[in-house]
Order: sequence, then C-alpha cells, then structure tokens
Amino acid sequence: MTADKNPDLAAEAAENRKARLRGMIFQAGPLIALVLLMAYLSFASENFLTFDNLSNVARQSAFVAILAVGQTYVILTGGIDLSVAAISALAASIAAVLLTQPLVLFGMDFGYVPVPLAVLIGLCVGIVAGGLNGWLISRFQIPDFIATLGTMTAFRGAALLVTDGLPVPSFNAGRQLPEWLIWLGGGQIFGVPVSALIALVCALAGWYVLRFTTLGRAIYAVGGNRAAAHSAGISIARTKIMTYAISGLLAAIAGIILVGRLNSANALMAEGEELRSIASVVIGGTNLFGGEGGVWGSIIGAAIIGVLGNGLNLLDVSPFWQRIAQGVVIVVVVIFDQWRRRTMTRV
Repeated sequence: MTADKNPDLAAEAAENRKARLRGMIFQAGPLIALVLLMAYLSFASENFLTFDNLSNVARQSAFVAILAVGQTYVILTGGIDLSVAAISALAASIAAVLLTQPLVLFGMDFGYVPVPLAVLIGLCVGIVAGGLNGWLISRFQIPDFIATLGTMTAFRGAALLVTDGLPVPSFNAGRQLPEWLIWLGGGQIFGVPVSALIALVCALAGWYVLRFTTLGRAIYAVGGNRAAAHSAGISIARTKIMTYAISGLLAAIAGIILVGRLNSANALMAEGEELRSIASVVIGGTNLFGGEGGVWGSIIGAAIIGVLGNGLNLLDVSPFWQRIAQGVVIVVVVIFDQWRRRTMTRV
C-alpha cells in the first residue's frame, strides 16, 4: 500500500521530510550565523567588506583555526585540551631559539642547527607534549580537564626556561629568523594569506583522517560510546594518545606560523587562545560530550570569532565590551546547541 493511499503513511513521510529539513537547517546553523554576521557588519561598517580587511581577518583567524582542528579531535573523544596554546608557545620558542642561537650542550658549542631540523624539532616537541597529555590521561585515569590544566602550566614554565623569560631572537646576539618563516606568518599568495592556506590544508587533512581512516572511526566511537568501542576491540588508551599527539602537532604548526607573523617568539605568546579554540569547536556544533561534530564546523566557528572581533574593532567598541559580547555569544550558542540536540532526540 502506497503512502498516497494510506493517510498515516503519508503523514509519517511528511513528518520525516520535515525532520530531515530541520536537521539540515540546524547543521547549517553556524554557516548561516557567519553569513548573517558578515551581512550586518558590511552594512554597519563600510571598511568591513574590503579585500584588505577580509584578508586581515583570515590571517588573524588562521592561528585559532589550526588549534581548533586539533581541539575538535580531542573533544570528539569526550575530552578537552587546555594546553594547546602552551604547547604552541613551547614548540615555537624551542624552534625560534634553535633558529637564532648556537646550540650549546654540556658546555660544548655545536653551532647553528640547520633550519629544517630546527623546525622539525619544534614540531616533534608538539607531538611529544600532546602525546604526554594523552598518556597521562589514559594511564592514570585523570580527567582531561585537570591533566591538561596541569601540563598547560608546566609547558609555559618550560618555555620560560628555554627563552630565559625574554623574547626571541632579541634576547641575545644571533642570526635572525629566516625570511621564509616570516613569509609563512605574514606573506600572501595572490592576495590570500599563506597562514590561511596552511589552516585550510590542516582542515582538509583533519577532515580526511576523521572521514576515511580507522583512527577517525575510532575517535567517533570512543566519544560516542566508550564501552561499546572497547567491546569492539578499539584501544581507548591508544586512541587518546594519538588524538592528543595530533592536537599537539597542530598546536606546534600554529605556533611556528605565529612566530612568523610576529617576527618573534616568547614563552607567553598565545595566552588565552586555548579558550578561543574550544569556543570555535563549540560554536561549530561539535558535541562537548563527544561523538558528534567535525572539522569544518570548527573552522566556521573560528571564522565567526575572528569576524566578530574584527567587526567590534571597526565599530570602535571598547575592548571590555568586546569580551562581554564574545562571552555572551559562546553561552548563547551552547544553549542553542543543547536545545537543538534535545529537539532532534525527541524527533
């Protein structure tokens, strides 16, 4: 019997279509919010919708966007990483010191480290620091929040030791940061910021891993139902360690790009950016309890935060009010997200 001949089946099919449409609208919520915000700012300020200003927004948002990709991985497993900004500072500080100062170990001067090796060491520092987070959490069953809160402080302290609490490279005589590194942070390709292109590549790689690899399926499984994932033979500890290691690698990449943008490094760089990365993930629609979400939503969330900050600056809003506005936006988005999930569950 067809739906046309059975009113009950027809009504059920219509309700299913409405539910799917509602779900698509909810999922597109962050993108719709970004478009509406940009539309409003384009009318509120004649300087907003200019190529130079949008390029500046993309450059400034790239750092948070890269952090947000790694943070998405962590939150999808049901965790949270408060140490990403500290890892960025530590990895970038070590790389900057190696790039500008002779390597001295045990009183022996080994001269300058080759530039590719210095950058590689910085990236490895990020991987090791992130992996350490995952190992501590899985080995000692420490809540992610507490573990990364502790390592955040420890990593900042380590960065202070590396730099002696002074900016790099100005704290001692040595060679300057390489020009290509400055280009990564502040250069352009056909008018598009290089840092934004790197953020896009990181997002594409992050999306591919989540969508097409065994690790990606394990991340969703661990965040969705840890007991079921364990029963299916998925190693919770290995997944956690690999997830945090990826987050650490992305944090190191973001830190090195930030060094290029600032033409300097210091142990306190990117303070508070861990909260912006978390906010980007939440605004992008990833479930804080894990198992649902994706990289592209987080990229849109980072763009919303960047556009909002830029727009408030153009409108000459006090920095104090900007903090209030950004905080309110995050809370409202979380409230809406929870309402959306309850609505979808009922449907």
